[in-house]
Amino acid sequence: MNFYSIYDQGFVRVAACTPNCEIGDPDFNAQATLELARQGHAEGVGLMVFPELGISSYAIDDLLGQDALLKGVDAAIAEIVRASRDLTPVLLVGAPLQNGGRLYNCAVAIHSGRVLGVVPKMHLPNYREFYEKRWFASGRSVRGESIRVAGEKVPFGTDLIFAAQDMDDFVFHIEICEDLWAPAPPSDFGALAGALILANLSASNITVGKADTRKLLCSAQSARSLSAYVYSAAGPGESTTDLAWDGQACIYELGSLLAETDRFPTSSQMCVADIDLERMRLERLRTGTFNDAATLNAADHEFRRVAFQFKKPKGDIGFKRDVARFPFVPADESRLDQDCYETFNIQVQGLMKRLRSTGIKRLCIGISGGLDSTHALLVAARAFDQLGWPRSDILCFTMPGFATGDATKSNAWALMRSLGVTADEVDIRPLALQLLKDLKHPFAGGKPVYDTTFENVQAGLRTDFLFRAANQHNALVLGTGDLSEIGLGWSTYGVGDQMSHYNVNASVPKTLIQHLIRWVIRSGDFDAEASATLESILGTLISPELVPADENGIMQSTEDKIGPYDLHDFALYYTTRFGLRPSKIAFLAYNAWRDAETGVWPPHFPAEKRRSFDLPVIKHWMEVFLFRFFTISQFKRSASPNGPKVTSGGSLSPRGDWRAPSDGNARIWLKELKANVPDSKG
Repeated sequence: MNFYSIYDQGFVRVAACTPNCEIGDPDFNAQATLELARQGHAEGVGLMVFPELGISSYAIDDLLGQDALLKGVDAAIAEIVRASRDLTPVLLVGAPLQNGGRLYNCAVAIHSGRVLGVVPKMHLPNYREFYEKRWFASGRSVRGESIRVAGEKVPFGTDLIFAAQDMDDFVFHIEICEDLWAPAPPSDFGALAGALILANLSASNITVGKADTRKLLCSAQSARSLSAYVYSAAGPGESTTDLAWDGQACIYELGSLLAETDRFPTSSQMCVADIDLERMRLERLRTGTFNDAATLNAADHEFRRVAFQFKKPKGDIGFKRDVARFPFVPADESRLDQDCYETFNIQVQGLMKRLRSTGIKRLCIGISGGLDSTHALLVAARAFDQLGWPRSDILCFTMPGFATGDATKSNAWALMRSLGVTADEVDIRPLALQLLKDLKHPFAGGKPVYDTTFENVQAGLRTDFLFRAANQHNALVLGTGDLSEIGLGWSTYGVGDQMSHYNVNASVPKTLIQHLIRWVIRSGDFDAEASATLESILGTLISPELVPADENGIMQSTEDKIGPYDLHDFALYYTTRFGLRPSKIAFLAYNAWRDAETGVWPPHFPAEKRRSFDLPVIKHWMEVFLFRFFTISQFKRSASPNGPKVTSGGSLSPRGDWRAPSDGNARIWLKELKANVPDSKG
């Protein structure tokens, strides 16, 4: 396996093409097709989708009945077939073809010097500007047949899917234009039969607003069928006698747009993207309803599988795919705003329901001056506002220990005062020191020993105090630990910050919480004093503040010890949401994080915090993540308190997205990572 090869990593490069064309000129159109095909070959493309009737051109009306044209089309296809001997990509071209005394609107699959098969259009539009039934027969009943094209007898029918013999997941289905617009499109059944790529050869004239509808259809089909959808459309050169063409081509995967062309081009163009075959296969594997639908429809929709040998490009050919640095945080500002709005309100609604159902009208929260407790308090304040309850019934405690900094303590007090909650301070040091003495811990004797016991004595006392305060005041303890900490097991089990009565942050990753707080500031729901405090908290070092500063005054840093949350959240998302191999996650992380100057950062992300990670760093921290996630922290997740699921792939509750044995291990994941990720770029 070559770590840097997209094909070895389970991707295939596809292109949606809009070549220039000439009306009724198969020779010209074949050459325009081959020009793009050669460009695709040079770029390492594996599958190229061209427009409907692209070899003849689409809007030629009764010229489709001319024998000279049809023979010219056959000769042009033969020329493409000959040229394809020296080309890597599978080419899907559109052409009018005769069979059994009928004319069909067809897609021709060509690869490595042969025609793999021909798929006829099933749904022929014959309304408004469309008159296809005047010229074509429907392919809806064409199954198990063959057709002669370019001197070859090849499979012909709507029952074909195409599969590479030497690349397990490279399986595609073909449909044509209107097929997608009809209820129960043919690609539904192609996907259920195992095709991961759905190709649509379209002409599709443009009218105002139609482009958005096309994209909606492509997006929805790829999302519903758990597939990639590659869509091409006719462009420059088509007849404008009564219609116009915008050359829209696009590529979607699982509902998300990967690439699209410019509209209304003046020359040939294509969009190219690397689609993740493994991710789609795993998504189907994990989605039982997809397989239920497949078995339900299998008997009525049997397919012939056409095999072909695909010599995949070798080595590093680049990566034509945007990979978000923060999979839980959209880089698009409007989408981020929507996600923050939904996240915050999911948390608020979850807490409101829990309070109503218990009949308890008070909360106890520990406020450290850090991100997580701050955000939990903001959620609590909004919930009490919506319930019409006084914020004074939110009982907040800041509990300084041996390493609490002045800045965080000051921020904690400023936040509590500005939000109008009931605030108190409890110094846990005397109790902690007594407990350490009872344990005969070296620190109690004056030695600077800051081990796990030293840290957990403080964390445990804080949680113990909150529960006893909740008993006293008839309140619920509100948890503040976030998804990232839960994934890493970065919490004190039982009588510690792992436990609460209800945790609103359990499904919210660390990388998203900072954006939620920025969103709260921008919303204007809290006053200027509170907003200023929130800005100060956003600039605070992430630290549990359990170990005193060193001789240089440097405070304990969570990320120095367990690694950057940027990388851990990345690994967490692709591990739990899609089940990807560790080496593949490392490949994605390498492409997302290797250069801070490339790609798009989320809006409002501070420039001074933008960083990059090289491959050795990514590999090292992924080893830490895998060990912590699979080996030492599941027992904590198995005893998770309740809390609402917020993000996709963002619940580690045993009642939610993630169920795993508490006595598991990380050996197979670590073995895969070490075997397939090099120690350095080279």
